[in-house]
Amino acid sequence: MADPVRRNLPNVLTILRLVIAMAFFATMSVSVVRGVGLEGARQLWGNISVALFLVAAITDALDGYLARRWSVVSDFGRIMDPFCDKVLVLGTFAYLASPRFAEIDASGQVIGMTTGVWAWMVVLIISRELLVTSIRGVIESRGIAFGADWWGKSKMVLQSVAAPYSLFVAVNPTFLESPFWSGLQLLLVWLAVLITALSVIPYLMRARKLLGTIPE
Repeated sequence: MADPVRRNLPNVLTILRLVIAMAFFATMSVSVVRGVGLEGARQLWGNISVALFLVAAITDALDGYLARRWSVVSDFGRIMDPFCDKVLVLGTFAYLASPRFAEIDASGQVIGMTTGVWAWMVVLIISRELLVTSIRGVIESRGIAFGADWWGKSKMVLQSVAAPYSLFVAVNPTFLESPFWSGLQLLLVWLAVLITALSVIPYLMRARKLLGTIPE
């Protein structure tokens, strides 16, 4: 049996990630503020937000690695780990689609988003998560494991890269005004959205196959 430290450390890291996520959203709330003389504060807090996201992502990789390495995977971890992931990632994309990141022309019309993230993208990402979670709930309630596949893991990696990079570019004028870095921002955001949408297809196919073999 694993010692108490090994049993509890992965779960402590999971809870720590949730605490870091709350700090991240607090700093994000400051970074979206606009106004004369606030550009420096916006950039500072935006970069702090990026750093907090990266720390949270490191705890995500570390807690799962330690739980598997020490064979201390728990029901608490199975529930809280994906929950914390979704709070961080989905919450981040929701913030990135904030009107405060909108580019507005002289007539007051929105002509773009400095983050490259639009509200419809957030709706698509959240819808995908709700659908897959519902499917997983139905299948696992029948005693069948239905964990993430390669597509799901790739989706998570892309989202975890696109979200902080998008924010970093948006709050740093030097990068935002660079065609290369802003172009890379758009590429990562659209790639994350595309893979998110496509990743639901394998889940639907697996679910159809499994449900077709389960007697009513």
